[in-house]
Amino acid sequence: MAELTHLEEKLAEVTGLAMAAEAAGGKISKLTEKQDKSLVATLQQMAEEAAETAKRCEGVAGGFEGKKTAILDEAREVKKKAADMMSTYLDSDADALDGFEFLTMAEAAEVGHWSVLRTMNESARNSEVAELVSWALPIQERHLKDVLQGSQRLAAEQDPNEPA
Repeated sequence: MAELTHLEEKLAEVTGLAMAAEAAGGKISKLTEKQDKSLVATLQQMAEEAAETAKRCEGVAGGFEGKKTAILDEAREVKKKAADMMSTYLDSDADALDGFEFLTMAEAAEVGHWSVLRTMNESARNSEVAELVSWALPIQERHLKDVLQGSQRLAAEQDPNEPA
């Protein structure tokens, strides 16, 4: 397998996180559908945007001569790690609030990874990466805002004095 640069590895990470986010949207939608249909619509939009992000990332990965396969292999490994974390966090007792709290952590991680990729690319000056980051980072920031608001809305609906 081709050795990846730090920039290529970070591209793989954001790709894998986008792949994982698409899957997370479906799982957390199932936890949420009985409680809040508008939040399910938000999750569906986020999953669609995650799929588009992964697709665009794959396109940019193709621009790294002889490295696309290695980048996508690393992305799949990141996706698997994220899925493992989700299955640990969202056990059989998980509810919609648990799902949104998990997404808050996941979206914060995505914003962080995209910000790091942007910073790395300031030196690398790869125009395709720059364009991708300019497109994706605002979406990730909106996702974080949306899931945080969803978490707060779901928390406000719970009686804090009721037994868990």
